[in-house]
Amino acid sequence: MGTVSGATLMARSLKQQGVDYIFGIVGFPVQGFAAVAQKEGIRYVGMRNEQAASYAAHAAGYLTGRPQGCLTVSGPGVIHAFAGLANAKQNCWPMILIGGASPVFQNGMGGFQEERQVELAAPYCKYAHAIEHVHRIPYYVNQAVRHSLFGRPGPVYLDFPDDIINGQCEEEDVTQAATVPEPPRTLADPDAVEAALNALESAERPLVVVGKGMAWSRAEDEIREFIERTQLPFLNSPMGKGTMPDNDSLSVGAARSTALRDADLVFLMGARLNWIMHYGLPPRFNENVRIVQLDISPEEIGTNVPTEVALVGDGKAVVGQLNRALDNRQWFYPAETTWRTTLREKAESNHAAVQPMIDDDSAPSNYYRAYKDIVDWLPDDAIIIGEGANTMDIGRTQMPNVHSRHRLDAGSYGTMGVGLGFAIAAAVTNPDKPIVSVQGDSAFGFTGMEIETMIRYNLPVKMIVLNNGGIGGHSGSTEPPAPGEIQPPGNLTYGARYDLMVEGLGGKGWYIEDPKDLRAALDEAMAHDGPTLINVPLNIRSGRKPQEHAWLTQ
Repeated sequence: MGTVSGATLMARSLKQQGVDYIFGIVGFPVQGFAAVAQKEGIRYVGMRNEQAASYAAHAAGYLTGRPQGCLTVSGPGVIHAFAGLANAKQNCWPMILIGGASPVFQNGMGGFQEERQVELAAPYCKYAHAIEHVHRIPYYVNQAVRHSLFGRPGPVYLDFPDDIINGQCEEEDVTQAATVPEPPRTLADPDAVEAALNALESAERPLVVVGKGMAWSRAEDEIREFIERTQLPFLNSPMGKGTMPDNDSLSVGAARSTALRDADLVFLMGARLNWIMHYGLPPRFNENVRIVQLDISPEEIGTNVPTEVALVGDGKAVVGQLNRALDNRQWFYPAETTWRTTLREKAESNHAAVQPMIDDDSAPSNYYRAYKDIVDWLPDDAIIIGEGANTMDIGRTQMPNVHSRHRLDAGSYGTMGVGLGFAIAAAVTNPDKPIVSVQGDSAFGFTGMEIETMIRYNLPVKMIVLNNGGIGGHSGSTEPPAPGEIQPPGNLTYGARYDLMVEGLGGKGWYIEDPKDLRAALDEAMAHDGPTLINVPLNIRSGRKPQEHAWLTQ
């Protein structure tokens, strides 16, 4: 039958398991493997930084529903990619990191970039293993993909030593492995389904919280049926946005704080009571709040607040159970209640509080005025990447999503620097959709050289940088400090010409000082066939509307 190399066997095994994209940086010892992967039908995207490559890999896994690959060189290259592993683990998104390694026979000898990569990767992974024999590559790829997909999704790591990459084995000796099927859609206890509906019927002030776990499980059709039939008010989590449309009349996103604080029963659908949801504790939640919780992971049930009803299972399958159980009930939440009136009045009050900023045409712009034009311009099917402090937080309230899995941001780990990797993943996996990245200048700076990747592959990402010259906010004058003066720690260069960076690399850029010029630039950017960047200097004192509570619950 002939022989097969480790590189070829790895590429074929990955392709068999649904790994269609690899993001990475080549060098010793993986430079040849990337070319082999291309020959086997995998799209390889060469990045400028291993962190960005690892961010792209797990965003691609989330968007496609199968783990996608990140390829790095040995030692420091693998270490750089751990940022993506950690973020993927916290977000519960699948990916497979393939790390080059020094030859097995040199282990312990101080080889080039030798590192204990499997041991170091293990805390950030669901599965980490070294490949010791060429003929067993399909087995390890199968194991890695299965661990990444089944149960709560997450990242995995495979160590790929130089002598395995270049090694050979007889094709007849290869340990064959089956293709990993789609994860089983586990069902909840039928008694718990009935108990959940009973609890919802008994609530005076119910609230459904739709998390990104439901987006991952492709449960949008089931959730929309459930909300339509029950008429329950709902709140999307930051990356649950679009699973139920933000512009739905039952959405209470514009009254988020009031909804969370005053609800007497919260139905958590694929969302966690972590820092994003203020741990479910007072003063941000009712001290006597009742919790109905749907989650794929039994270990998540009851975290921080005891759960009254636990629905353990796959989101799509369990909400389907709820809908079938509703066939036997003639119940929906009434259209006119004190609770609905409270939420509606708070939403109207919040809209009124920001309207003067939305209407303010003074230059330089404030956040809300910039978002006014962005929102009017955004196509409904745009995949939106939001990143930054105020840029992301305000953007969550201003930019609506109507489709599931069309919002990517800093997520559960609060990671800055994910934006351009996420944007590249979205553009590669969804070439038929507009990709819009809105970042602060600090966030853009983490991986700004990935604009060269976008230009090299002609990925038509539309980037908007809301530039206030600082990390979280400019802390002083717009003028640079005089020689010898101390630079405030959070300051960046105000008005830095990131648009000229894009122009210099072959893209198209705009510098918009007057907010009245922004809409025309947005239209030109969308019409341009390639990457674009609109650089919008902001009033350095611009920020969010006054908040009742600090953003981080202490």
